[in-house]
Amino acid sequence: MSIDMIIMGFFVGFLVGLTGVGGAALLTPILIVAGINPSIAVGTDLVYNSITKFFGAIQHWRQKTINFKLVKYLAIGSIPSAAIAIGLLNHFNDSFLNQDQIIKNALGYVLILVSLSIIVRIFFDNKLRPNRIQLTPIKQKKGLTILIGILFGFIVGLTSIGSGSLFAVAMLYLYQLKGSELVGTDIAHAFLLVTVAGMLYLSAGNIDYPLVINLLTGSIPGVIIGSTLSAKVKTKPLRAAVALVILFSGFKLL
Repeated sequence: MSIDMIIMGFFVGFLVGLTGVGGAALLTPILIVAGINPSIAVGTDLVYNSITKFFGAIQHWRQKTINFKLVKYLAIGSIPSAAIAIGLLNHFNDSFLNQDQIIKNALGYVLILVSLSIIVRIFFDNKLRPNRIQLTPIKQKKGLTILIGILFGFIVGLTSIGSGSLFAVAMLYLYQLKGSELVGTDIAHAFLLVTVAGMLYLSAGNIDYPLVINLLTGSIPGVIIGSTLSAKVKTKPLRAAVALVILFSGFKLL
């Protein structure tokens, strides 16, 4: 086992447990900076996320905090869109365009977008009043929901980032969900999306299995310790600091 990768997994897991900030936005750019090929970094992160989100989805299913209708509509748009993004990447890899450079540039822009979405949630999460769109039944927002899935699903397929943070902000502003239901719905949909995307990267041979194991070995105790400490410290300043790190990472990759 690689001690460096285990430590990296622990660090990312610790921050996720402590702040609730999505691990992909931290892990994928760190892997690339550490010298991992961008396409392998994205594929490995998707498989890693699939495993971690599976346990979260099971827990929220038991707690009955998943809005399955919303998950269904989002997945109708996001899964085919992610598949298209991955198919285009594989096509570019066989043409005159450089797949890894496309991923790095896309990552840069998406990291900037994700950092801004985190900042929005920090300052507005508990201050929003129900608006007309939120009060509209989900069935009447089917087209809008599928469109959101298409847009963000493409981003996730391209970069592995946004399955939690971007979808969570959309849910926050457009749907009337309790806090626990928002989290549960977000995790359940993210599990479906990253699992399918991860399988597509797997079929292209862009997964580093030992790296997945090392990251999981470190991140599981990291999440447990971080989650335990989160009840004892103020997490808003830490989340803001992590958002700034992600913002810096985005500019660094561009």
